[in-house]
Order: sequence, then C-alpha cells, then structure tokens
Amino acid sequence: MRAVESALNITIPDNARIIRNLITAIQYVQDHVIHFYHLHALDWVDIVSALSADPAKTSDLAQSISDWHNSSTDYFTGVAAKLKEFVDRGQLGPFANAYWGHSAYKLPPEANLMAVAHYLEALDWQKDVIRMHATLGSKNPHAQTYIVGGMAVPVDPSSQNGLNANSIGFFNEIAKKALAFVEQVYIPDLLAVASFYKDWAGHGAGVGNFLACGEFPLDGKPNTNNYWLPSGVIKGKDLSTVHPLDEKKINEYVTHSWYNYSDGDNKGKHPFDGETTPNYTGPKPPYKNLDTDAKYSWIKAPRYEELPMEVGPLARMLVAYGSGHKRVQEVVNLVLGKLGVGPPALFSTLGRTAARGVETLVIAEKLSDMIGELAANMKKGDLQIADTSKWEPSTWPKEAQGYGWHEAPRGALCHWIRIKDQKIANYQCVVPSTWNGSPRDAKGQMGPYESALVGTPVKDPNQPIEILRTIHSFDPCMACAVHVVDAEGKPVTKIQVV
Repeated sequence: MRAVESALNITIPDNARIIRNLITAIQYVQDHVIHFYHLHALDWVDIVSALSADPAKTSDLAQSISDWHNSSTDYFTGVAAKLKEFVDRGQLGPFANAYWGHSAYKLPPEANLMAVAHYLEALDWQKDVIRMHATLGSKNPHAQTYIVGGMAVPVDPSSQNGLNANSIGFFNEIAKKALAFVEQVYIPDLLAVASFYKDWAGHGAGVGNFLACGEFPLDGKPNTNNYWLPSGVIKGKDLSTVHPLDEKKINEYVTHSWYNYSDGDNKGKHPFDGETTPNYTGPKPPYKNLDTDAKYSWIKAPRYEELPMEVGPLARMLVAYGSGHKRVQEVVNLVLGKLGVGPPALFSTLGRTAARGVETLVIAEKLSDMIGELAANMKKGDLQIADTSKWEPSTWPKEAQGYGWHEAPRGALCHWIRIKDQKIANYQCVVPSTWNGSPRDAKGQMGPYESALVGTPVKDPNQPIEILRTIHSFDPCMACAVHVVDAEGKPVTKIQVV
C-alpha cells in the first residue's frame, strides 16, 4: 500500500493511519511474545530438567521476580504433572524436537519449570490479544482491510457494523491484558533467563551495522519521516551517530545468489531497477559439495552504502536509543542495569533477544495512546478512513514510481514499484530475512547471519544448540526445513522450522 501511495502521492486519512498503527502494534506484541516462548525459549530452557523441579521452590522463584497471579505451589504442581504426563505417554508435541539434557543448558530446574508454565500460558494469551488484529484486519496474520488510500474498516459510532464505542472498550481491554502479561511474565522471564547466560553477550555480534526505516507514522503523508519509532542507520556499532536513511543508497547483489543480472552479477542494482531471474547452479540431490565461493543461496545480498545491515528489533531499539527516544532509553538502561552489563552487550545474541523484549514493552505501553487517538477522532466526528480520489487509473501520470517502508516484527520490509501506462512495470521487495540472511556480496562481505556465527563455540556438532541460539535471535522467516551438512555433504542434523 505504501509503495503505491508513494507513487501516486496519496496522503491517507488520520483514522487510517491510526488503524494501521494499531494493527502493527498488536502484531508486534503478540509476535514477539510468541517468538520468545515458542520459537526461542527452548534454546535456553531444558524440559528434562523441569521434570525434577520442586514446585514450592518454583513458586518462591516466580513470586520473587513478579506479582503474576499464577505463581502458587499448587499451580506449578499441576504444570509439572501435565509435563510428566506428556513424557510418560511419549507424546511431547511441541517439546519433541530439541536437545534435552544438553550440557549447554544452565538454568536450574525451578527456572525451567517456570518457563515451561509460561510457555503454556502464552499459548492461550496470544489467542486473546490478537483479536484486535483480527477485528481491524478481518484476518490474522495477513490483514485484508488495507486499501490504497487508507483502510476498509468503517468508523461509525452509530453502527454495530463499524468501529464504535464498544470497539474502543474492547480494544482497551485487550491492551490491558497484553501489557499485563508483558510486564509481569515476559520481561521478568527474559531477565531471569538472561541472568544465567551473560556469556552470550560475547557471542553473535554480527556485522555491527543497523538499519531501521521507522514505524508508527505520526501523519499520513507517503514516506513521512515523522515516526514514533525513528528511522536511521548506525555504522560500526557507533551509537553516537544515527545517520539519516536514504533509500537511494540501497543496492542488491547476486554475486553469490542463484539469480542472474542482465549486465553482470558482480554489480549491485537499486530495487527500482532490480531483476529477479532465477539461475540455480548448485549441486543436485543429495546436495553434496556446495561451493560457497560461487553461488550458494536463494537470497540476494542487499547493501546500504555498500555495507551489510542488520534489521529487526535490535536495529530499531539501537536507532531509537541513539536518536534520543526517551522511553526506549529508559527501558534499555533499566534492562542493562538489572543484568549488570554495559551497552556493548547489546551487540550480541543476548542483546538481540533483550532488545525484542524492550520493544515489546514500549509498544504494549503505547497501545492505549493509539486507541485514545482513534476514540478522540470519533468523538469529534472525524470518521474518514480512506482517500479514494486517485483510484481511477486514467488520472495517473503516464509513468510513476514509489517506494514503501514498513517495519515488520522481523525488521525492515521495503517495497519499490514502477508504474507505466497504468500497469506495474517492475516490482521489487527487500524483506527482513533478505537483509539478515543475505549471502556474501561482490566484495566478499558476509551477511548478518553468517557474520554472527563466526567464533560461536559449539560443544557438540551433532546437537548445535549454540547455532540455533544465535540464528533464532534474529527470528528468521524460513518456509521449510534447514539442514546442516559437513564438508563432504553428509547430513549432520536436521532442524525443522515451524
């Protein structure tokens, strides 16, 4: 939407801006909590160890870090019994595919049982809070109500079919429930787990360059630079300088990607001129002898000012911190203080995981303000949700181009479009896992994933939990399984991403 609105110079109404912000905000909160508990926590939490936990001691631990209501001895006794039942039946479900008992686990049994309990609670919690997204977007996760020029969600206090006073009350209840869980469960658990893994502040640093395109716009102009979470670029881990973001400085390389460029594969192309021509030159099954000095990935290599860039929660929080965002600075400093580490710890696997928690908290706090904005507009009679004045293609210029930024939970999601004779002439997107998962470029520079893994200590190559910790800290978007093979192409292990 934003790319087309940029091309046609459409300013969306204030209600559309607010509704889009609400959809994005609640998705962040739900997505980040799901990531921590259901996609990343089991890299740090040992289910086998939880079976030997003392429920009374677990209760004492939980009550020492939070006033969450589910913290009694009876509650944790029930969770332990449920977990034992899973194990005894041999039906581990989501707990089946992991490296239980691995020597790299450090949490005591009681911390493990507490984390398992909150893993199960988060499953129910997320079903409730995401109802705001489903109400405003008609579907989760892929909202259906976005239209060029605004939104298709009617705002009408006098209609039961539109957003009205009851909707505002419903959203406020969800916002309260979301914030309570983040404040009383997620953040205390994050701090508790991180306190046992401070050594991971020394692993997974990555490329040291960070890009954030800004999110939660404060006006409806296309490609505004007026965001609640600011845009910017940080180079070489230097938080003292946040450089302004310029989309003209982005190029994509295919030197080591299974694509061809018409004028040679060692030259970068700006997405407006981008090409996506598949050219698979890799090995045949069983995929032996992958030549990483040649082409070895289906991901292109985006670069900003010829530098690899990390995107995602850490990038957003670093840019916000360096830009003087007061609340982000307060929460980052609080978390670092509780962990007893300094700012350099942010550039790590641990820092990446902590930044996601910081972001979740500040956005959960902001939800009520966004809902209040929408309520205030309704109260003063502002009900407009879309500008449809440019829907007629005959009103468009013969040629137009535009780009749209969006900070998805995983990171910068960037779209470029060229329109000619009322039709799409070229369309390119650079998504978060393209930025983070990129192969090397024409200069041999590694992407963030590759760079972050350099120097990672792995105790057992057959159970590479240390690799998972760093890769999962980025929250990769992979649609299929990931395989690890040795130098001769022999399968070492298989990790199913779900």
